[in-house]
Amino acid sequence: MLELISLPLLAGFILVAIHSYLGIHIVERKVIFVDLALAQIAAAGAGIGVLLGYDLGGIETFFTALFFTFIGAGIFAATRMRKEVVPQEAIIGIVYAVSAAAFILLMDRAPNGAEEVKGMLVGYILLVNWDDIIRLASLYTIIGVFHYFVRNRMIKISQDPEGAFKEGINVRLWDFIFYISFGFVVTTAVQVAGVLLVFAYLVVPAVSAMLFTSDFKKRLIIGWSLGLLGNFLGMFFSVQFDLPTGAAIVTTFGLIIAAAGLFKYLRDRFLLKM
Repeated sequence: MLELISLPLLAGFILVAIHSYLGIHIVERKVIFVDLALAQIAAAGAGIGVLLGYDLGGIETFFTALFFTFIGAGIFAATRMRKEVVPQEAIIGIVYAVSAAAFILLMDRAPNGAEEVKGMLVGYILLVNWDDIIRLASLYTIIGVFHYFVRNRMIKISQDPEGAFKEGINVRLWDFIFYISFGFVVTTAVQVAGVLLVFAYLVVPAVSAMLFTSDFKKRLIIGWSLGLLGNFLGMFFSVQFDLPTGAAIVTTFGLIIAAAGLFKYLRDRFLLKM
């Protein structure tokens, strides 16, 4: 069994490494569904690439999807207001709904459109090869190194945006840079893991970690640990019981965050009684 899932496990571990980190930023910014929105924009861009005659996994389709993801990054950076008139989550929801509808319309005109829709939702992570692994590892290493060097500014904007404004930091510009880097990650990940699994990798480890600590580094360690655990268990159950892999991993992540919440509740209640 391990031979069958060794490459998918490696791909999942690479995805967890970058998504757990970005997920903490996303949750701190209170734009939880921006991942789904950007992933859906990427899917719509890929749909246009398919209609243009490009292969779904081809480089032309990737850059078509990336172009539309950059447009989404610009929208989300521009709509971040110091004093919100309309909550940014509302903008994100609208973008997601429109992108999802556009993707369905595009796939309705494409050969094997129903299969493409399913593939974009749950991905093909069991079918990854070494080329996919190298591509993911190379791109995410570059993104990771970049974020390491600008980590203090990124964390400041995520955790204390008002303080960042007062310090004279160009928050919108840095938001755009953040979403551009995030767009690279999402566009690549969606082609491998699908929209739902990418969202789970991003949000569940981050939210689970935030239940237990406010320290960014500790959140990252907990998020990585839970992400790797959920990825392994989900793939194991998928192969063991012949289940769709993406759906199995997402469901496993759901059980993990439920268990984390229950553990926190019992721990806090027990400590209060002591």
